[in-house]
Amino acid sequence: MTQNKPTLHPRNRHQGRYDFPALIKAHPDLARFTITNPYGNPSIDFANPEAVRVFNRALLKAQYGIQHWDIPADYLCPPIPGRADYIHVLADLLAEDNTGEIPRGPHVRALDIGVGANCIYPLLGHSDYRWRFLGSDIDPVALGAAKAIVQANGLNKAISLRQQANPKHILSGLLEADERFDVTLSNPPFHSSRDEATRGSQRKWKNLGKQDPKRKLPVLNFGGQNNELWCEGGEIRFVSQLIAESAACAQQVLWFTSLVSKASNLPAIEAALKKAGTRAVRIIEMGQGQKQSRVVAWSFHDDTARQAWHALRQGNGQA
Repeated sequence: MTQNKPTLHPRNRHQGRYDFPALIKAHPDLARFTITNPYGNPSIDFANPEAVRVFNRALLKAQYGIQHWDIPADYLCPPIPGRADYIHVLADLLAEDNTGEIPRGPHVRALDIGVGANCIYPLLGHSDYRWRFLGSDIDPVALGAAKAIVQANGLNKAISLRQQANPKHILSGLLEADERFDVTLSNPPFHSSRDEATRGSQRKWKNLGKQDPKRKLPVLNFGGQNNELWCEGGEIRFVSQLIAESAACAQQVLWFTSLVSKASNLPAIEAALKKAGTRAVRIIEMGQGQKQSRVVAWSFHDDTARQAWHALRQGNGQA
């Protein structure tokens, strides 16, 4: 591993190898999916969606205290270490304007755009930092599954959910006029079509050396509905639209953010940020194994206003 490639965030709980005995103790069902990989270490078959789902269930129970977690068949089953990294990056971002101290507790409010059936970002963010979350989505089935997770874990006060009624919009029409959020997060669909998503998965398997002519591999090993995996125009169009819509609620949010998987999209995204009149922009590199990604963050508040936001919130419990 070269030194200049980013690795997991220092606060990420998933450093090193997974402790399979501890995971199986937390969720015994994992034992029937556990295999020995070519290096002689316990693992699972990441080409098996059910194995990945049970593995996530064990991981969330053992390391985050999430007692119940399930998603409908064919919905996106997220790789948890990478999702946790995004949350830790956001904590560092908020600390920048808070005299270097990570703001913790329910007075910090985050908006997860596209929360999905898995509700993973609110679960991790609440567990690690006790933030409150609003999760939005256009898919009522996904929201129903997320609601079941929230209720089963007694997290109704920490995590609320809301449907974006117009699937052509992201932020427009979503927020109440008096709502304020310290940060938004989004993991946009980065393919522009189902075919592109399929080709991307095939390249992934080839790169990992897991092509097996005797076994029919799933299209995407982590599952996913169409709106989770691709949208017209792909990642660049989604993020550009998010930036344009964010300008209309500029004073309600301290930092808007989005994952950007393709570095080649950054010039167009930076142009959109400039056009929107942002006052601050951050591009934060992330990396998990072979996968490289980055968080793009923007704010319509200058340095002084962002510091005042934190000071006001600490003074009266809200921004």
